[in-house]
Amino acid sequence: MAEVPTKHVINRIRSSYSQFSEKEKLIADYILENRDQIVHSTINQVADDLMVADATVFRFCKRLGFKGYQAMKIALASETVNPIQDIHETITENDTDLEITEKVFQANIRALEASRDIQNHESLAKAMDDLLSAERVFFYGSGGSGILAMDAHHKFLRTGMETHAYTDSHLQLMSASQLREGDLAVVISHTGSNKDILDIVDVAKSNGARVLAITNFAKSPLTKSVDLSLYTVAQETEFRSEALASRIAGLTLIDSLFVNYSIKKKEQAKASTQKMRNAISRKRM
Repeated sequence: MAEVPTKHVINRIRSSYSQFSEKEKLIADYILENRDQIVHSTINQVADDLMVADATVFRFCKRLGFKGYQAMKIALASETVNPIQDIHETITENDTDLEITEKVFQANIRALEASRDIQNHESLAKAMDDLLSAERVFFYGSGGSGILAMDAHHKFLRTGMETHAYTDSHLQLMSASQLREGDLAVVISHTGSNKDILDIVDVAKSNGARVLAITNFAKSPLTKSVDLSLYTVAQETEFRSEALASRIAGLTLIDSLFVNYSIKKKEQAKASTQKMRNAISRKRM
């Protein structure tokens, strides 16, 4: 795994937390609760505090994408903690309408900022290579992720790309069975553990198609089975699941891919958009 850029330790921990083992969650909680203290601690001190082996802490750092504890500690030290951050984390029943609205906006802003910060140049470049070289692109998502799949189809249709989107589980499998080498399947799943989506991946790969995932969890059954993954980050609150904020981040990530593709396929996209505008103009009085 490539070295994780700095300023991403906390976001990486939060995005993968549900996939951690009990010992990994113990270490994760310790880091989240003692982020200021841990930058001055040795791996031995952390291991002793948690009553685990040094190797367990080391493997946890490797799982986050770092070469070891020292690299993780340096990255953690570089993170800037905003003192007003916690104000926006929890929505309560006693909040006014305006306070709730402000907190929802702030949660979305933070999801966008965190998701922006964990993007990796190499992964984005590979994703663009897959999009640019694909003969056909198929977007798949279920439930809330289906909205993202339809949005992606709506956007990329403007570029002249041959694109399709499926949100029904039966139609998804029927479509995946017709994929072939040269096609790209983009599967969108917040948790990365949706069985219907995992079935699509198996069928798509068996037919020789490449598979790109967009998900919120770096360690999941989905990320282990696809060719490439792009990630979003969001936090959950009592009245609002992390999936809602991550959907905003997912839409923005898709926007980024769309704009990158449009720039690289400038003439094709320009001609396609003009044709579409001419056709849609018939709808106007």
